[in-house]
Amino acid sequence: MDGLSRPRKAIPSKFFYDAEGSRLFERICELDEYYPTRTELAILDEQSDALASLLPDRAVLVEFGSGASVKVRLLLDALDQPAGYVPIDISREHLLKAAAHLANDYPALTVAPVHADFVRPFRMPDDLPAGPRVGFFPGSTIGNFHPAEAVAVLQGFAEALDGRGQLLIGVDLKKDPRILDAAYNDAAGITAAFNLNLLARINRELDGSFELAGFLHHATYNAAAGRVEMHLVSQREQQVRIAGRCFHFRAGERIHTENSYKYTLDDFRLIAVAAGYTPVAAFTDPHQLFSVHLLEVGRP
Repeated sequence: MDGLSRPRKAIPSKFFYDAEGSRLFERICELDEYYPTRTELAILDEQSDALASLLPDRAVLVEFGSGASVKVRLLLDALDQPAGYVPIDISREHLLKAAAHLANDYPALTVAPVHADFVRPFRMPDDLPAGPRVGFFPGSTIGNFHPAEAVAVLQGFAEALDGRGQLLIGVDLKKDPRILDAAYNDAAGITAAFNLNLLARINRELDGSFELAGFLHHATYNAAAGRVEMHLVSQREQQVRIAGRCFHFRAGERIHTENSYKYTLDDFRLIAVAAGYTPVAAFTDPHQLFSVHLLEVGRP
């Protein structure tokens, strides 16, 4: 409601992730055009021995924005006797389902899901096993935040990790804009459906009157800002009611729904240092599409 009242309409991307949005995002991750998921999985798999040597034994893994808890399985398999896993996600139904599956597959592991928006203060479970904490933030979600916001998010993670420990984070790299265009405008239209589901969610939960056919998915790379921008574009002049309030849209007017910043390795290291971390290691794929960074909480 706040974002749609602004001169330049915008809705935070975290609201993509109701149950249907989470399901659609899983489908996006399986697309041929969408390189981040399979590339990050390959990095985690190929570097599993190196990560095992750098991460502590009996660790408690804390995953921010855990989604389907797929990538963390590679990490759990690589670590020596991980003691606990805390998945944190904004989509409650999706979180509990994924946590139950993982707990069934890892019966010796304490699994303690937390339903929360990780950019807001939240409480960690009281009965976690003792052990060093390792944060896990895969998927390049850090790119959804403006660099200054990313610093604040990383600082919040450090607090959740009790001001010590380590953070393993996925970061998308700058690359040929044609690769980005294909990834965010897939031929099957799954990303478009994911974007438009935001309006369907408003209709479901806020008694909205959006006609989805009246809006078009649009994603483009803004080279000057170093980010992919995703919008929903009104195809005509129209009025929409949400929770009893009326919002006017001009033909061609946009709702800004997501940013996805791309970094060089050095660019992201600067953000990590500004947030109070010490870079330990960075791993990339052979084509330099994606990176995984290991950071130590605290400056040297």
